[in-house]
Amino acid sequence: MAKITEKMTDLVAPVLEDMGYELVGIEYIASGKHSTLRIFIDTDNGIGIEDCEKVSHQLSAIFDVEDPIVGQYNLEVSSPGIERPLFNISHYQRFLGNDISLRMVRPISGQRKFKGSIGSVSELNNTIELVTELGPVTLDIDMIDKANLIADF
Repeated sequence: MAKITEKMTDLVAPVLEDMGYELVGIEYIASGKHSTLRIFIDTDNGIGIEDCEKVSHQLSAIFDVEDPIVGQYNLEVSSPGIERPLFNISHYQRFLGNDISLRMVRPISGQRKFKGSIGSVSELNNTIELVTELGPVTLDIDMIDKANLIADF
């Protein structure tokens, strides 16, 4: 799956940049004929349905030519939303101090799911310190399966 998202990022990022959009991240959920390629986009002014339609149309045309994924899949273009997914170290840096929930690829001391605030980010070690109710825990960003901001109402 990681290879597909990397390949798609290389293909999609320059197109989105030329269109004036930021590529927030890509998720590929393999499920046979019901697989989904979800592309999250953003701008300084936010994202509307028209933006998603415009990007979907442009990417569909490119994917028809390049055929980057073997088999059938559904393309979804979306804003990151209020519970924005975090994909890379710059996202963790940008939302330093915010509350997040995340799931690890493998358990750490028997635990895969964590909630807390981002206490610090280390580019050198590619880690974040998550401040949880039980205290701080250092997590390798490459071992995070999925992370999202927690909406604060």
